[in-house]
Amino acid sequence: MTGEERGERIAKWLARAGVASRRDAEKMVAEGRVQLNNAPVTHPATFVSPDDIVVVDGAAVETPERTRLWRYHKPPGLMTTHRDPEGRPTVFDKLPQDMPRVVSVGRLDLASEGLLLLTNDGTLARCLELPATGWVRRYRVRVHGRPRDDALAGLKRGVTVEGVRYGPIEAGLDAVKGDNAWLTVSLREGRNREVRRVMAHLGLPVTRLIRVAYGPFQLGTLPRGGVDEVPPRVLRDQLPREEAPARGRRDQAPREEGPAGEGSGRAPPDARTAREGSGRAPPDARTAREGSGRAPHEGRPARERSDRAPRKG
Repeated sequence: MTGEERGERIAKWLARAGVASRRDAEKMVAEGRVQLNNAPVTHPATFVSPDDIVVVDGAAVETPERTRLWRYHKPPGLMTTHRDPEGRPTVFDKLPQDMPRVVSVGRLDLASEGLLLLTNDGTLARCLELPATGWVRRYRVRVHGRPRDDALAGLKRGVTVEGVRYGPIEAGLDAVKGDNAWLTVSLREGRNREVRRVMAHLGLPVTRLIRVAYGPFQLGTLPRGGVDEVPPRVLRDQLPREEAPARGRRDQAPREEGPAGEGSGRAPPDARTAREGSGRAPPDARTAREGSGRAPHEGRPARERSDRAPRKG
């Protein structure tokens, strides 16, 4: 029996349907929450064919759509989880009603804000979260205190905090006003509360944290709470080759060639929010100095070629 006749593993199918990550889907199977054609699924090596009916927690799951990706400007005060035991509002509570079920690519904690990528494909989310993908996460960080140049420079070698080893971090001082300073911080691992823990280790408690870029995708001028879908052509251009969806198909398939990700020896363009045909990327959100409580001006992304810069994204 060929792979096409056999179908797709249940956990991968559920991940592509946006139900959960592949790992969480496997847990759902182990917990007896998944049925295939009215029979409980008892093994993760169960395969789903196009005509099969899959039910999770009593609700039928629609056949996975084509892979899609959205940029979302997360406000502070929202949890990046589908259900919060304490009843706090979540990112997914605030999304437009017409959006399909999505999962986040990584997380931002309750107090953090800025760019959060959302996708209907849990397998893709897992891929983009991995340090091996090589995508840089960039943040604008306000700290209380005066950063020392040598302390910031030392982060390039990595740092151990309370027994946890963090990889190389690029941190640069942008502005100082009174007892506060603004930094630009870039890293590739993105561990839980990494920026806050490392800055606290340097004696610089974080008072505001804004993610402005995740790999080639930027926050740009997206308003707080705004959602913007990445055009399919940009998605194909920017995703790792084995994860890029093929044109005209609902499922994923490898592309013959495409731009390498950051860390592969060829960094993709940083800005992917250019207007089609204009050859220019719009500036990141213009933000005022410390006195207004907003982050300093992030700068204008580099000019894009008009044949490579699709609409929005």
